[in-house]
Amino acid sequence: MAKDGLGAGHNGKRWSGAGVGFCAVLISWYVSFYYNVIIGWTIYFMVSSMTSELPWIRCGNDWNTEHCWGGGHNDSLNATHLPNNRTSPALEFFDRGVLELHLSKGFDDLGAPKWQLVLCVFSVFVILYFALFKGVKSSGSHCPYVILTILLFRGAFLPGAGTGVKYYLSPDISKLLNSQVWVDAAVQVFFSVGVGFGVHLTYASYNNFHNNCYRDCLLTTMVNSFTSFYSGFVIFIFLGYMAHKHNVPINSVATDGHGLVFQVYPEAIATLPGGQFWAVLFFIMLLSLGLDSAMGGLESVITGLMDEFKDFFDRRKYSREIFTSFVLFTSFCMTLINVTRVSGYTMHWFDSYAASISLLFSALLEAIGVAWFYGIERFSENIREMIGHKPGLFWRLCWKFISPIFLIAVIASAIINNPPLRYQDYLYPTWAVALGWGFALSSVAMVPAVACYKLWKAEGSCADKIAHTITPKKERKAYKESGTITRFKLNHWTHV
Repeated sequence: MAKDGLGAGHNGKRWSGAGVGFCAVLISWYVSFYYNVIIGWTIYFMVSSMTSELPWIRCGNDWNTEHCWGGGHNDSLNATHLPNNRTSPALEFFDRGVLELHLSKGFDDLGAPKWQLVLCVFSVFVILYFALFKGVKSSGSHCPYVILTILLFRGAFLPGAGTGVKYYLSPDISKLLNSQVWVDAAVQVFFSVGVGFGVHLTYASYNNFHNNCYRDCLLTTMVNSFTSFYSGFVIFIFLGYMAHKHNVPINSVATDGHGLVFQVYPEAIATLPGGQFWAVLFFIMLLSLGLDSAMGGLESVITGLMDEFKDFFDRRKYSREIFTSFVLFTSFCMTLINVTRVSGYTMHWFDSYAASISLLFSALLEAIGVAWFYGIERFSENIREMIGHKPGLFWRLCWKFISPIFLIAVIASAIINNPPLRYQDYLYPTWAVALGWGFALSSVAMVPAVACYKLWKAEGSCADKIAHTITPKKERKAYKESGTITRFKLNHWTHV
């Protein structure tokens, strides 16, 4: 795509799909409310690693309870699910030392922000500002691959590493019958690849028009899949080591969400000789990956809105710098909710509603808008203009039928099989769940809202308004002169 606002196009071939664009921008902005806090946690852990002794390796600290149990090398106890109400020092460091979750009574018991976390998150936004205020021209780093490889070779020689790899390569196929697995997998893939956020469209706006986007898409998805598979080896090697160390099954060591990154993995690294070095290396890798992803999300917000309202911003000096400051400042203000003592609950709430089902809706509406309303024939012709040939039948069938049907099925499953929202042992109140659904649908609501606004602004009869709204700008003059509305013909909707 070439740079042309939220309803992107080229040389006037612009589809009036700004509603989907606003939806993607809003989702990216929402994600910045909590994703940048995770990067802040990474900085906090990285700084905490630069000490003579890692703070999560033993009990006896101010944040520890009488249930804390540091254990020993030969003790057969699970590091994160200990019997008799015992807890590991790594778990207590994260939950009590960092998040101070024990001081909160629930979702609505905010308290004051923790200044150490505020400072860490603020430093994240400062870094992001200097990376974004002139626009992102390139992004990416080899650093994560180098560190992953170092950790892979280090972990490969640990006892239990082979057991971890065997567990990783022996999936439980029966889990595929669980619809929630498909929902979680779809959201994870969308997060990993960046689908539905508008990030790729934003970065592509800096490309030459004839850039081979077909090749780039294939390379991006293959590299993403390889990276996920490769990093899985590193994770399960250390999980196998932890299972061996505590003489328990791997599935009792493994945990999901933030616990894996900020509890299990730090504890595993802490048991290695030179644990401080490996911890710093690990959190540098996380920081590099986190900043790179955060840049993409916020760049899609900044560039998307500035291109959509180009006339407004072009008339003002230093508009990019000022608007970048505004977007980052408002996002930082919202992150303050997630650095209070209730942050464990609010982070899980944001993670559940900011970009889960709304992200799937964003991708679905974009697929329908491009393949059905804009038209698969015109879209294929645009691709031919860019790379010299049209996409094959397989891709056209995917865009028009397979992808929308799959997304509809996943969304329906997510809505029907919606379990109560929990974080650890805490059950969220009904009003928090209702607020979450409202928050999730607020981004999706941009699509009908913008559609209604464009219909209201269009002139003529109801049919004329609809025709004007769903017709690309380049075709509007032709249909006004001839009276022929391509998108009112059956051939437009049945063509593949």
